[in-house]
Amino acid sequence: MKIRRHDYTAEVFGDWAKAANDCYDTRPSTVWCFRPGGNHTMSREPVSILPFEGRRVRFESSRSFEDVRTSLRHIVPRSMPFQGYQEAMKNDGGLNLATFEKVVRTQLGESGFTLFFEIDHSQWLPLYGIKRKVLRWILGNPLIAVTMMRHDPEVGLFAPVELLLVDSEGGDGSTVIYDLPSALMAIGGNPPLLEAARVLDVKLRELVTRATGVS
Repeated sequence: MKIRRHDYTAEVFGDWAKAANDCYDTRPSTVWCFRPGGNHTMSREPVSILPFEGRRVRFESSRSFEDVRTSLRHIVPRSMPFQGYQEAMKNDGGLNLATFEKVVRTQLGESGFTLFFEIDHSQWLPLYGIKRKVLRWILGNPLIAVTMMRHDPEVGLFAPVELLLVDSEGGDGSTVIYDLPSALMAIGGNPPLLEAARVLDVKLRELVTRATGVS
């Protein structure tokens, strides 16, 4: 397993960010501007950029793409369509928290996750001459997500989590890649959020370790 750091900074915005005098967000609608000479000011801005450091995790496995995909599908069952949750709740006592959690648990596999979406990039990449197997998964568990979103609703930008399964160029093995959840979610100095997100880090690593055979 490898973890690669990536700095999600204003580099994406190029000169636009420089024109903003290196102003970085510290709380909603508030921007700290760091200017030469130490003249730091706080101003209200409609658009702000908050730099943070992501960590990309790679599990390079000797198992084939097909074997890892089969293992993932066994460990993580596909969720019912979203509209099915409401119908199941109605049939099981009504629309309330208790029935919601009960229905959610019926969708979880032994890993504690359910698969919401699967995007097979291999269906269209060959049209451009790219003969690789690339599968993107969006998976999660609302009962885990709420332990983080109660501390910061912006966690919803990265929950549910995603992972990518790619075959090796030589065809003899595969790689599972994902961005470490806590590095994406807990970026504002929020200890309770960081603690909850690290629990998710562990659960996701356990899932990928089991599917790939790599620890």
